[in-house]
Amino acid sequence: MHDTSAAPVLQIRDLRVRLESARGSTEILRGINLDIGRGEILGLVGESGCGKSVTWLAVLRVLGRQAMATGSILFEGSNLLDLPEKAMGALRGRRLAMIVQDATASLNPIHTIGFQLAETLVLHRKIGWSTARAEAKRLLDRVRVPAAERRLGQYPHELSGGTNQRVAIAMALAGEPDLLVADEPTTGLDVTVQAQILDLLQEIRRDTGTSIVLISHDLGVVRETSDRIAVMYAGRLVEMAPSADFWHRARHPYTRGLLAAAPDIDEPVGRLRAIPGHVPAPSDISCGCAFQARCAEAISSCAVMTPALAPVANDHCIACLRTRSCDEQTATANREVPA
Repeated sequence: MHDTSAAPVLQIRDLRVRLESARGSTEILRGINLDIGRGEILGLVGESGCGKSVTWLAVLRVLGRQAMATGSILFEGSNLLDLPEKAMGALRGRRLAMIVQDATASLNPIHTIGFQLAETLVLHRKIGWSTARAEAKRLLDRVRVPAAERRLGQYPHELSGGTNQRVAIAMALAGEPDLLVADEPTTGLDVTVQAQILDLLQEIRRDTGTSIVLISHDLGVVRETSDRIAVMYAGRLVEMAPSADFWHRARHPYTRGLLAAAPDIDEPVGRLRAIPGHVPAPSDISCGCAFQARCAEAISSCAVMTPALAPVANDHCIACLRTRSCDEQTATANREVPA
Protein backbone atom coordinates (compact mmCIF):
# COMPACT_ATOMS: atom_id res chain seq x y z
CA MET A 1 0.00 0.00 0.00
CA HIS A 2 1.07 3.58 -0.58
CA ASP A 3 2.04 6.05 2.13
CA THR A 4 -1.01 8.28 2.60
CA SER A 5 0.88 10.60 4.96
CA ALA A 6 3.58 11.54 2.43
CA ALA A 7 3.27 14.47 0.04
CA PRO A 8 1.84 13.48 -3.38
CA VAL A 9 4.37 12.70 -6.08
CA LEU A 10 2.26 14.72 -8.56
CA GLN A 11 -0.49 17.31 -8.11
CA ILE A 12 -2.77 18.32 -11.00
CA ARG A 13 -4.88 21.44 -10.56
CA ASP A 14 -7.52 22.73 -13.02
CA LEU A 15 -5.81 21.10 -15.99
CA ARG A 16 -7.48 22.14 -19.20
CA VAL A 17 -6.50 21.29 -22.76
CA ARG A 18 -7.81 23.26 -25.72
CA LEU A 19 -7.31 22.06 -29.29
CA GLU A 20 -6.91 24.69 -32.01
CA SER A 21 -7.90 23.80 -35.57
CA ALA A 22 -9.16 25.40 -38.75
CA ARG A 23 -12.71 24.92 -37.45
CA GLY A 24 -12.00 26.80 -34.23
CA SER A 25 -11.06 26.07 -30.63
CA THR A 26 -12.36 23.05 -28.69
CA GLU A 27 -11.80 22.25 -25.02
CA ILE A 28 -11.07 18.53 -24.64
CA LEU A 29 -10.02 18.48 -20.97
CA ARG A 30 -12.24 20.55 -18.73
CA GLY A 31 -10.61 21.07 -15.35
CA ILE A 32 -8.84 18.00 -13.93
CA ASN A 33 -7.88 18.04 -10.23
CA LEU A 34 -5.96 14.98 -9.10
CA ASP A 35 -3.20 13.98 -6.67
CA ILE A 36 -1.05 10.88 -7.17
CA GLY A 37 0.24 9.46 -3.90
CA ARG A 38 3.74 8.08 -3.45
CA GLY A 39 3.74 4.35 -4.09
CA GLU A 40 0.08 4.43 -5.12
CA ILE A 41 -1.57 2.56 -7.97
CA LEU A 42 -4.40 4.71 -9.31
CA GLY A 43 -6.85 3.10 -11.72
CA LEU A 44 -8.23 5.55 -14.29
CA VAL A 45 -11.30 4.25 -16.13
CA GLY A 46 -13.95 5.41 -18.57
CA GLU A 47 -15.15 4.82 -22.11
CA SER A 48 -12.92 5.55 -25.08
CA GLY A 49 -12.87 9.28 -25.83
CA CYS A 50 -13.26 10.38 -22.20
CA GLY A 51 -9.80 11.99 -22.03
CA LYS A 52 -7.85 9.40 -20.04
CA SER A 53 -4.81 9.23 -22.32
CA VAL A 54 -4.96 12.95 -23.19
CA THR A 55 -4.60 13.83 -19.50
CA TRP A 56 -1.26 12.06 -19.23
CA LEU A 57 0.00 13.14 -22.64
CA ALA A 58 -0.64 16.67 -21.35
CA VAL A 59 1.31 15.91 -18.16
CA LEU A 60 4.26 14.75 -20.27
CA ARG A 61 3.75 17.65 -22.71
CA VAL A 62 3.67 15.53 -25.84
CA LEU A 63 0.30 16.60 -27.27
CA GLY A 64 1.67 18.64 -30.16
CA ARG A 65 1.59 22.29 -31.13
CA GLN A 66 -2.15 22.51 -31.77
CA ALA A 67 -2.99 21.67 -28.16
CA MET A 68 -2.75 24.30 -25.43
CA ALA A 69 -2.67 23.15 -21.79
CA THR A 70 -3.39 25.46 -18.86
CA GLY A 71 -3.58 25.00 -15.10
CA SER A 72 -0.77 23.51 -13.03
CA ILE A 73 0.99 20.16 -12.80
CA LEU A 74 3.25 20.24 -9.75
CA PHE A 75 6.19 17.84 -9.58
CA GLU A 76 8.80 18.46 -6.89
CA GLY A 77 7.62 22.06 -6.51
CA SER A 78 7.78 22.94 -10.22
CA ASN A 79 4.86 23.44 -12.59
CA LEU A 80 5.61 21.15 -15.53
CA LEU A 81 3.62 23.42 -17.84
CA ASP A 82 6.07 26.28 -17.16
CA LEU A 83 9.32 24.34 -17.57
CA PRO A 84 11.52 25.00 -20.62
CA GLU A 85 11.55 22.08 -23.06
CA LYS A 86 15.13 21.11 -22.14
CA ALA A 87 14.21 20.75 -18.46
CA MET A 88 11.02 18.88 -19.35
CA GLY A 89 12.99 16.58 -21.64
CA ALA A 90 15.27 15.67 -18.74
CA LEU A 91 12.24 14.51 -16.72
CA ARG A 92 10.33 12.79 -19.52
CA GLY A 93 11.27 9.12 -19.64
CA ARG A 94 13.55 9.54 -16.63
CA ARG A 95 11.42 10.62 -13.65
CA LEU A 96 8.07 10.47 -15.46
CA ALA A 97 7.59 7.50 -17.80
CA MET A 98 4.73 6.17 -19.88
CA ILE A 99 3.92 2.78 -21.40
CA VAL A 100 1.89 3.71 -24.47
CA GLN A 101 -0.93 1.72 -26.04
CA ASP A 102 0.12 -1.04 -28.45
CA ALA A 103 3.64 -1.86 -27.29
CA THR A 104 4.57 -3.62 -30.53
CA ALA A 105 3.79 -0.53 -32.62
CA SER A 106 5.69 1.72 -30.17
CA LEU A 107 8.95 -0.21 -30.61
CA ASN A 108 11.25 0.61 -33.54
CA PRO A 109 11.01 -2.23 -36.08
CA ILE A 110 14.48 -1.65 -37.56
CA HIS A 111 16.44 -1.92 -34.31
CA THR A 112 16.94 -4.87 -32.00
CA ILE A 113 15.40 -4.96 -28.55
CA GLY A 114 18.89 -4.78 -27.04
CA PHE A 115 19.80 -1.63 -28.97
CA GLN A 116 16.57 0.14 -28.02
CA LEU A 117 16.93 -0.69 -24.35
CA ALA A 118 20.60 0.26 -24.28
CA GLU A 119 19.90 3.55 -26.09
CA THR A 120 17.28 4.42 -23.46
CA LEU A 121 19.73 3.65 -20.65
CA VAL A 122 22.54 5.68 -22.23
CA LEU A 123 20.18 8.64 -22.68
CA HIS A 124 18.55 8.63 -19.24
CA ARG A 125 21.15 7.08 -16.95
CA LYS A 126 24.26 8.47 -18.70
CA ILE A 127 26.08 5.11 -18.71
CA GLY A 128 28.37 3.59 -21.34
CA TRP A 129 27.11 1.26 -24.06
CA SER A 130 28.81 -1.88 -22.68
CA THR A 131 27.35 -1.25 -19.23
CA ALA A 132 24.01 -0.43 -20.83
CA ARG A 133 23.81 -3.80 -22.58
CA ALA A 134 24.38 -5.66 -19.30
CA GLU A 135 21.74 -3.47 -17.63
CA ALA A 136 19.36 -4.13 -20.55
CA LYS A 137 19.58 -7.85 -19.86
CA ARG A 138 18.95 -7.22 -16.15
CA LEU A 139 15.83 -5.22 -17.03
CA LEU A 140 14.50 -8.01 -19.25
CA ASP A 141 15.11 -10.46 -16.42
CA ARG A 142 13.36 -8.02 -14.08
CA VAL A 143 10.18 -8.07 -16.19
CA ARG A 144 10.45 -11.87 -16.61
CA VAL A 145 11.26 -12.07 -20.31
CA PRO A 146 12.44 -15.66 -20.91
CA ALA A 147 15.83 -16.23 -22.58
CA ALA A 148 16.70 -12.55 -22.06
CA GLU A 149 20.18 -12.80 -23.58
CA ARG A 150 18.76 -14.12 -26.86
CA ARG A 151 15.90 -11.59 -26.92
CA LEU A 152 18.40 -8.72 -26.89
CA GLY A 153 19.41 -9.63 -30.43
CA GLN A 154 15.86 -9.99 -31.75
CA TYR A 155 13.50 -7.49 -33.40
CA PRO A 156 9.99 -6.59 -32.20
CA HIS A 157 8.28 -8.58 -34.99
CA GLU A 158 10.02 -11.72 -33.77
CA LEU A 159 8.41 -11.49 -30.33
CA SER A 160 4.88 -12.15 -29.11
CA GLY A 161 2.56 -9.33 -28.04
CA GLY A 162 3.01 -10.25 -24.39
CA THR A 163 6.81 -10.23 -24.67
CA ASN A 164 6.78 -6.87 -26.46
CA GLN A 165 4.59 -5.53 -23.64
CA ARG A 166 7.22 -6.63 -21.13
CA VAL A 167 9.94 -4.99 -23.22
CA ALA A 168 7.93 -1.73 -23.22
CA ILE A 169 7.66 -1.94 -19.43
CA ALA A 170 11.41 -2.57 -19.18
CA MET A 171 12.09 0.54 -21.31
CA ALA A 172 9.81 2.61 -19.08
CA LEU A 173 11.65 1.33 -16.00
CA ALA A 174 15.08 2.08 -17.50
CA GLY A 175 15.09 5.62 -16.10
CA GLU A 176 13.97 4.45 -12.63
CA PRO A 177 10.90 6.74 -12.72
CA ASP A 178 9.00 8.16 -9.75
CA LEU A 179 5.75 7.90 -11.74
CA LEU A 180 4.86 5.28 -14.33
CA VAL A 181 1.77 5.72 -16.51
CA ALA A 182 0.54 2.43 -18.00
CA ASP A 183 -1.90 3.23 -20.81
CA GLU A 184 -4.05 0.16 -21.56
CA PRO A 185 -1.09 -2.19 -20.89
CA THR A 186 -3.15 -5.37 -21.34
CA THR A 187 -5.11 -4.53 -24.51
CA GLY A 188 -4.92 -7.30 -27.12
CA LEU A 189 -3.35 -9.83 -24.73
CA ASP A 190 -4.97 -13.09 -23.66
CA VAL A 191 -6.27 -13.28 -20.11
CA THR A 192 -3.35 -15.31 -18.78
CA VAL A 193 -0.79 -12.78 -20.06
CA GLN A 194 -3.00 -9.92 -18.82
CA ALA A 195 -2.86 -11.35 -15.29
CA GLN A 196 0.92 -11.72 -15.53
CA ILE A 197 1.34 -8.08 -16.65
CA LEU A 198 -0.88 -6.80 -13.82
CA ASP A 199 1.02 -8.91 -11.28
CA LEU A 200 4.25 -7.46 -12.67
CA LEU A 201 3.03 -3.88 -12.19
CA GLN A 202 2.12 -4.63 -8.58
CA GLU A 203 5.51 -6.21 -8.02
CA ILE A 204 7.26 -3.15 -9.48
CA ARG A 205 5.34 -0.88 -7.11
CA ARG A 206 6.14 -3.12 -4.14
CA ASP A 207 9.86 -3.42 -4.93
CA THR A 208 10.62 0.13 -6.09
CA GLY A 209 7.93 2.35 -4.54
CA THR A 210 7.09 3.72 -7.99
CA SER A 211 3.68 5.39 -8.27
CA ILE A 212 1.60 3.92 -11.10
CA VAL A 213 -1.38 5.25 -13.04
CA LEU A 214 -3.18 2.36 -14.69
CA ILE A 215 -5.41 3.56 -17.54
CA SER A 216 -8.08 1.18 -18.78
CA HIS A 217 -11.60 1.01 -20.19
CA ASP A 218 -11.88 -2.43 -18.55
CA LEU A 219 -13.02 -2.36 -14.92
CA GLY A 220 -11.79 -5.91 -14.44
CA VAL A 221 -8.20 -4.82 -15.15
CA VAL A 222 -8.13 -2.28 -12.31
CA ARG A 223 -10.25 -4.20 -9.81
CA GLU A 224 -7.54 -6.26 -8.12
CA THR A 225 -4.67 -3.89 -8.82
CA SER A 226 -5.54 -0.34 -7.80
CA ASP A 227 -5.57 1.36 -4.40
CA ARG A 228 -7.89 4.06 -5.70
CA ILE A 229 -10.20 4.36 -8.72
CA ALA A 230 -10.95 7.54 -10.69
CA VAL A 231 -13.66 7.68 -13.37
CA MET A 232 -13.50 10.10 -16.31
CA TYR A 233 -16.30 11.21 -18.58
CA ALA A 234 -16.15 13.79 -21.39
CA GLY A 235 -12.90 15.40 -20.23
CA ARG A 236 -13.74 15.59 -16.52
CA LEU A 237 -13.41 13.44 -13.41
CA VAL A 238 -16.87 12.38 -12.22
CA GLU A 239 -16.05 10.03 -9.34
CA MET A 240 -13.03 9.05 -7.28
CA ALA A 241 -12.88 6.64 -4.35
CA PRO A 242 -10.68 4.13 -2.52
CA SER A 243 -10.93 0.79 -4.29
CA ALA A 244 -12.91 -0.94 -1.52
CA ASP A 245 -15.54 1.82 -1.49
CA PHE A 246 -15.68 2.10 -5.26
CA TRP A 247 -16.99 -1.39 -5.93
CA HIS A 248 -19.61 -1.37 -3.19
CA ARG A 249 -20.59 2.30 -2.83
CA ALA A 250 -20.38 3.82 -6.32
CA ARG A 251 -22.58 6.92 -6.42
CA HIS A 252 -22.37 8.59 -9.81
CA PRO A 253 -24.96 7.34 -12.37
CA TYR A 254 -22.23 6.94 -15.00
CA THR A 255 -20.08 4.82 -12.65
CA ARG A 256 -23.05 2.67 -11.72
CA GLY A 257 -23.78 2.26 -15.43
CA LEU A 258 -20.22 1.06 -16.08
CA LEU A 259 -20.46 -1.44 -13.23
CA ALA A 260 -23.84 -2.72 -14.47
CA ALA A 261 -22.43 -3.18 -17.98
CA ALA A 262 -19.51 -5.31 -16.74
CA PRO A 263 -19.99 -9.10 -16.52
CA ASP A 264 -19.64 -10.70 -13.08
CA ILE A 265 -18.46 -14.32 -12.98
CA ASP A 266 -20.08 -14.74 -9.56
CA GLU A 267 -23.55 -13.86 -10.88
CA PRO A 268 -25.90 -15.92 -13.11
CA VAL A 269 -25.47 -15.31 -16.82
CA GLY A 270 -27.94 -12.67 -17.99
CA ARG A 271 -28.34 -9.73 -20.32
CA LEU A 272 -25.83 -6.94 -19.64
CA ARG A 273 -27.26 -3.46 -19.19
CA ALA A 274 -25.63 -1.07 -21.66
CA ILE A 275 -25.50 2.69 -21.08
CA PRO A 276 -27.68 4.27 -23.80
CA GLY A 277 -26.13 6.78 -26.20
CA HIS A 278 -22.45 7.59 -26.54
CA VAL A 279 -19.79 9.95 -25.18
CA PRO A 280 -20.45 13.39 -26.70
CA ALA A 281 -17.81 14.99 -28.91
CA PRO A 282 -15.96 17.82 -27.09
CA SER A 283 -17.42 20.35 -29.54
CA ASP A 284 -20.97 19.25 -28.57
CA ILE A 285 -20.52 20.00 -24.86
CA SER A 286 -21.74 23.44 -23.85
CA CYS A 287 -23.05 23.86 -20.32
CA GLY A 288 -24.45 21.55 -17.70
CA CYS A 289 -23.52 17.95 -16.95
CA ALA A 290 -22.12 16.20 -20.03
CA PHE A 291 -23.75 12.94 -18.95
CA GLN A 292 -27.26 14.32 -18.48
CA ALA A 293 -28.51 13.28 -21.96
CA ARG A 294 -27.71 9.63 -21.14
CA CYS A 295 -28.73 9.71 -17.49
CA ALA A 296 -32.05 8.24 -16.31
CA GLU A 297 -31.73 10.20 -13.04
CA ALA A 298 -31.16 13.66 -14.55
CA ILE A 299 -33.03 16.63 -13.10
CA SER A 300 -33.68 20.03 -14.69
CA SER A 301 -30.59 21.61 -13.08
CA CYS A 302 -28.34 19.07 -14.82
CA ALA A 303 -28.91 20.81 -18.17
CA VAL A 304 -27.61 24.18 -16.96
CA MET A 305 -25.26 23.54 -14.01
CA THR A 306 -21.88 21.81 -14.27
CA PRO A 307 -21.28 19.81 -11.07
CA ALA A 308 -17.90 20.12 -9.40
CA LEU A 309 -16.07 17.10 -7.99
CA ALA A 310 -16.85 17.28 -4.26
CA PRO A 311 -16.47 14.92 -1.27
CA VAL A 312 -19.46 12.86 -0.11
CA ALA A 313 -17.55 10.63 2.34
CA ASN A 314 -13.98 9.97 3.45
CA ASP A 315 -11.81 10.20 0.30
CA HIS A 316 -14.88 9.56 -1.86
CA CYS A 317 -15.75 12.36 -4.30
CA ILE A 318 -18.39 12.67 -7.00
CA ALA A 319 -19.53 15.29 -9.51
CA CYS A 320 -23.33 14.88 -9.55
CA LEU A 321 -26.02 17.45 -8.74
CA ARG A 322 -28.71 14.85 -8.02
CA THR A 323 -26.66 12.74 -5.62
CA ARG A 324 -25.42 15.80 -3.73
CA SER A 325 -28.98 17.16 -3.62
CA CYS A 326 -30.23 13.90 -2.08
CA ASP A 327 -27.35 13.93 0.42
CA GLU A 328 -28.14 17.51 1.41
CA GLN A 329 -31.85 16.67 1.85
CA THR A 330 -30.95 13.69 4.03
CA ALA A 331 -28.58 15.80 6.12
CA THR A 332 -31.26 18.47 6.56
CA ALA A 333 -33.84 15.88 7.61
CA ASN A 334 -31.39 14.39 10.09
CA ARG A 335 -30.75 17.81 11.61
CA GLU A 336 -34.51 18.33 12.02
CA VAL A 337 -35.05 15.07 13.94
CA PRO A 338 -35.35 15.91 17.69
CA ALA A 339 -32.60 14.51 19.90
